[in-house]
Amino acid sequence: MTQRLTRIAGLGHYVPPRVVTNHDLEQLMDTSDAWIQERTGIKQRHFAAPGVTCTDLAAHAARAALADAGWTTGDVQLLIFATLSPDLYFPGNGVLLQHELGLGEIGAMDIRTQCTGFIYGLSAADGYIRMGMVDRVLLIGAELQSPGIRMTTAGRDTGVLFGDGAGAVCLAVTDGEDGSHVLGHRLHSNGKYALELCIQKPGAACLPWISKEMIDEGSVYPYMNGREVFKHAITKFPDVIREVLCAHQLTPDDLTMVIPHQANLRITEAVRKRLELPEDKVYSNIDRFGNTTAASIPIAFSEVVKHGKVRRGDLVCVASFGSGFTWGASLLRF
Repeated sequence: MTQRLTRIAGLGHYVPPRVVTNHDLEQLMDTSDAWIQERTGIKQRHFAAPGVTCTDLAAHAARAALADAGWTTGDVQLLIFATLSPDLYFPGNGVLLQHELGLGEIGAMDIRTQCTGFIYGLSAADGYIRMGMVDRVLLIGAELQSPGIRMTTAGRDTGVLFGDGAGAVCLAVTDGEDGSHVLGHRLHSNGKYALELCIQKPGAACLPWISKEMIDEGSVYPYMNGREVFKHAITKFPDVIREVLCAHQLTPDDLTMVIPHQANLRITEAVRKRLELPEDKVYSNIDRFGNTTAASIPIAFSEVVKHGKVRRGDLVCVASFGSGFTWGASLLRF
């Protein structure tokens, strides 16, 4: 093998069967289907049943991806798990999924960059493969957000956004002769805006760790400064896509598909217009799943391949912006 590159060998996704519509949310808070759709593009989302864990969702997606790749559990040499909703404060979900799938004593690591978790995880997996540390990686993006959402009028700004689900990708070494491989990545962050989209408490900076006062004041629930997030997202999203394209002497016109993090339909549309791309080149499924954070890109990627919208050899860019603030993009020939 003259060079070590990374290709996608298989994809899979899973969402829990329970569908929660905007009309369902009308019974829980002062909102309406029209209000939610106008501001977010979301019509429904999926919530897991009580007792189902984030690791459970990931296991379903992982098994689907392994089957798509034709892999057995013994083929996986490294597991990378991206999530903001781990089952435990520590250890991370990587080791829990390693045990659930019976993967053997391989390395398992967690990525905690929230909405950009899949992009950061993909860049890490690509790096490990290129350096020769492993030949095959299982990359997961999974979220169980429904238990941590405040489903009241006070929590409406974030309560209507999020859903549960998981996506998985099998990544394998290749020599690139067939053209199918990851081209490159661009990653960025700016912690100046960390508190504009966050859960402030509990945490190691708190004394006491947690208290009734924290719960009563709502600081244990997600907070988002929507205007600040929107303002930065519609700029950073297209900028990082152009950046990774320029690094490979390509333009948006060369792309078959952009698969963005499914944060908000208005953000997706603003990005599409700034890149001057037609609607069929920017994939959106937020109307059906809501914002599934680290899971949104692998769920969407699995869908576009399953439905024939992306085929082998097509040029695809996956990109995200979110909490941190962090943002990034990966470019690949599928």
